[in-house]
Amino acid sequence: MSTAATKTYNIVLLPGDGVGPEVTRAARDVLRVIGDFYGHHFEFAEHLIGGAAIDETGEPLPEATRAACVASDAVLLGAVGGPKWDGGKARPEQGLLAIRKAMGLFANLRPLQVSPVLAHRSPLKKEIVEGVDLIVFRELTGGVYFGEKTRTADRATDLCEYTVPEIERVTRAAFQTAQQRRGKVTSVDKANVMETSRLWREVVTRIHAEEFPDITLEHALVDSMAMHLIRKPREYDVILTENMFGDILSDEISVLGGSIGLLPSASLGAGGPGLFEPIHGSAPDIAGKGIANPYATLFSAAMLLRHSLGLEAEAAAVEAAVHAVLDDGVFTADLAAKGQAVSTAAATDAVLAKLK
Repeated sequence: MSTAATKTYNIVLLPGDGVGPEVTRAARDVLRVIGDFYGHHFEFAEHLIGGAAIDETGEPLPEATRAACVASDAVLLGAVGGPKWDGGKARPEQGLLAIRKAMGLFANLRPLQVSPVLAHRSPLKKEIVEGVDLIVFRELTGGVYFGEKTRTADRATDLCEYTVPEIERVTRAAFQTAQQRRGKVTSVDKANVMETSRLWREVVTRIHAEEFPDITLEHALVDSMAMHLIRKPREYDVILTENMFGDILSDEISVLGGSIGLLPSASLGAGGPGLFEPIHGSAPDIAGKGIANPYATLFSAAMLLRHSLGLEAEAAAVEAAVHAVLDDGVFTADLAAKGQAVSTAAATDAVLAKLK
C-alpha cells in the first residue's frame, strides 16, 4: 500500500477484452507521465478478468486477480465481454460483478460534462446539451443483478431485492457530493409499481430530512426520467438511482456529449481501493484496429487519482490535458468527420504532449 513518505502507489490494471487492452495501455502511459512530473511512483501489475480470464483459467475472476485488487491502492479496468463468450456457462460479465462485490464497492459514479466543442456533435440540438454537467450515482450491490435467479424450460425469474442499509449508504454518498456541487439530488425509482422502489423512496426521503435538509430533493419515475434526460438534461445535478435503472440511464446520457467513448466511471466503497473504468464496453468490432477512443479511460484515470489516491492536482492536470486536446480537434473515429479521425495512439500522444 502507499505511504506519504515513499509516494509509491500500487495500481492493478485489468485490460480485459476487446479494446480494453488498448485503452488501458493509454491510461498507463498517461499515469506514468503524471507520476514522473509530480514525484510519485506508480507500480502497475496486470491481471486477468472477463473473457481473457476464462480463456486462460476457465474463470471470469481468478483468485489471483481478486487478491491483487483487494490489496491494491486502485484498480483500472478496460472492458469485459464479447460475442466469443456468449452462451457459455462462464460469462465475462460475471467477473465484473464479482470483483465489485469482493472489493466492497457500492456506488458507481458516472459524470457527464458536455464539452463546448462537441455539443454540436450530439444527436440532440446544441441548445439542449450545451452546459450539461451532471453525475449519476448508481447503487451497485442490490437489485435484480444480484437477486436469486431461476430458469426452467418455460420460465425464468430474477429477484429484485434491496435492504435499508444498501439504500442508506449510496444515498449519503450522493447527498455529500451534491453539497460540493449545485445542491440538488434527483432520486429515480419506479415507486408506482415496485415495492423495492417504495422502500427506496422512503429511505431517501428520510435521509434527506434527517441529515441533508440543505439539499434540494426531487423524486422521478424512471420512465419519465428517461424522457426528461433527453428533453432538459441541464436541469439535473446529482442523479441517484438503483442498480439496473442507473445502468440504463447512464448509458442513455452518454450520447448527450457526442460519444459513449468520452464517459468515465468510478466504483467506490466505504474505504479501500476503488475501481475505475470507461463505460463504453469492449467494442469487439473495432478491437485491434487501433481506432478506439481512449479519452473515457483517461478521464477514468483522473478519477482514480482523485478518489482513490487523493491526488487532486494530478487529476485536474489529466482532465485539463484531455479537454485541451478535444479543443484542438484531436478526434478519434467516433467523434471525427469522415477522413479526419486519429488513431488511439495519436490521441494518447496528443494528451501526453499537453502534459509534458
